[in-house]
Amino acid sequence: MSFRKLHFVAAVLSLLALMPVLPAKSTDPLTLVVFGDSLVAGYQLAPDEAFPAQLEQALQARGHNVKVINAGVSGDTSSAGLSRLDWSIGPDADAVLLELGANDALRGIPPANTRQNIDEMVRRLSERGVPVLVAGMLAPPNLGPEYAEDFNPIFQYVAEKYGALLYPFFLEGVALDPDLNLDDGMHPNARGVSVIVGNVLPSVEELLARAGS
Repeated sequence: MSFRKLHFVAAVLSLLALMPVLPAKSTDPLTLVVFGDSLVAGYQLAPDEAFPAQLEQALQARGHNVKVINAGVSGDTSSAGLSRLDWSIGPDADAVLLELGANDALRGIPPANTRQNIDEMVRRLSERGVPVLVAGMLAPPNLGPEYAEDFNPIFQYVAEKYGALLYPFFLEGVALDPDLNLDDGMHPNARGVSVIVGNVLPSVEELLARAGS
């Protein structure tokens, strides 16, 4: 090899050595944790009919590289959710959909307690840098207007306090519709879950955008 060619090769190698090494673009899916009660756990439904499974399918059909984790526990109150938050939502969580409070209302738990628990959960997740979508709930009418006045604003209040996203009423379009609920009239059937997924999908996509989708 001539001296001129050798000099050229050395110059090229020197330039390559100075170029920054860019990390490979990650192909790992985002992890979305659905944290809640029986409304998301899939009460009396097949695993692929539950809200997290249907949500994952809908998101993937729209091109999102995401894995949705079912962290719903039937019967959970906001207090029970708070007690298991840290070990149920691990360090791999990129985003959380938080759906709790329905059982608080059914049991007539003081709204101040519910607000404190929801607030603490969103605070902890926010401190971890995990974006949150708060799914709201409405108090049953039989508890009276005073209870509803204290309970219903909880979710918007907490979401605004921490800059979280809000979906105002998780059962929008499904509550009280016998065709979309199980015989108990409270839990959505597979068709009802599909309606919820369709309604909440834009909010979840916004949540994934915050998580870096």
